[in-house]
Amino acid sequence: MNESDMMREENISTTVTSPPKRLGWLIHVIPWGLLLLFPFLFAGRNSDNVSWFDYLRFVTMFAGIIIVFYANYSYLVKRFLFSRQMTWYVVSNFLLFTVLIVLSHLITEQIPASEGRGPGPQHEFTWKHHLVFTLFDYVKYIFIAALSVALRMTSSWYKTEAERKELVQSRSEAELQNLKSQLNPHFLFNTLNNIYSLIAFSPDRAQEAVHELSTLLRYMLYESSQPTVTVGKDLDFIRDYVELMRIRLPQHVELKTEIQTTSPETPIAPLLFISLVENAFKHGVSNNKPSFIHIEIAADSKEVFCSIRNSYFPKNEQDKSGSGIGLVNLRKRLNLIYPGMYSFTYGQEEDHYTCKLELKLS
Repeated sequence: MNESDMMREENISTTVTSPPKRLGWLIHVIPWGLLLLFPFLFAGRNSDNVSWFDYLRFVTMFAGIIIVFYANYSYLVKRFLFSRQMTWYVVSNFLLFTVLIVLSHLITEQIPASEGRGPGPQHEFTWKHHLVFTLFDYVKYIFIAALSVALRMTSSWYKTEAERKELVQSRSEAELQNLKSQLNPHFLFNTLNNIYSLIAFSPDRAQEAVHELSTLLRYMLYESSQPTVTVGKDLDFIRDYVELMRIRLPQHVELKTEIQTTSPETPIAPLLFISLVENAFKHGVSNNKPSFIHIEIAADSKEVFCSIRNSYFPKNEQDKSGSGIGLVNLRKRLNLIYPGMYSFTYGQEEDHYTCKLELKLS
């Protein structure tokens, strides 16, 4: 990946992650702002109903709510609840509530009564009234703490879920990249084996095959490194590979191909068919017996159908070329890239072998 690509990815990442951060900031600011304006919003046009002394008492109560909420949201929930120390969490909140209630009562006692309304109502309260209002304050703070816990838990769940999805995606991408890295040497190994067999009886044809191989490798190294290519380019690659393999086929081998597409610009994951075609040439050709390979691939903008039939001549146990990873590799790639969007069957039918891949592109 070059520097421009990295910068582009960073810009995309910034664009994606910044709005949620701003949204989270607004979720905190707007409700608290509305709550702070609560007395004026309900005072109507006659705003004189709310005196500055009354509003100061309200702000004192509001400050206690803010402290309880963010003490829980920013520290207590993470410190005690997430570590399953429920006792310490309850004790910490009880002490916090008590301190705030005492401070709130001491501060409001110092605030004068509103002008024209006589002495402040706090001077008329008996101890029973104080007890009721103190219990009300505890209930109020418990509700705020519970709201803080709910929001913190929800935020933590979303964060954990996002990290889980990112981890799953990273693992999938790493596995897919590993499968593609296996495919390249597997393809090269099989092709070089074919060219090696040409050298002994036809050096000129072997030289031509090397030239064709360089064209194929250029596609594999550069074009197929992208997540998708066009159907047209990928089918051109298959045609070129078939022509390369045709060079070394004996005359008794019947090779039929029908490879076409009505939508060559349709995107598709690269190199999905090469393993099937490779296997056909590897197991479908005999040096001294009549053999055949029939390849049919049809693609449009919505789906691709691939059918390959070939005579079947199993290799002996000493033949380790490719190690049989082609079909297993292909199924894993299909599961990662097109889960639930394909049908892939293969197996021996009497004296021939059949592979069929039906893939939905949209």
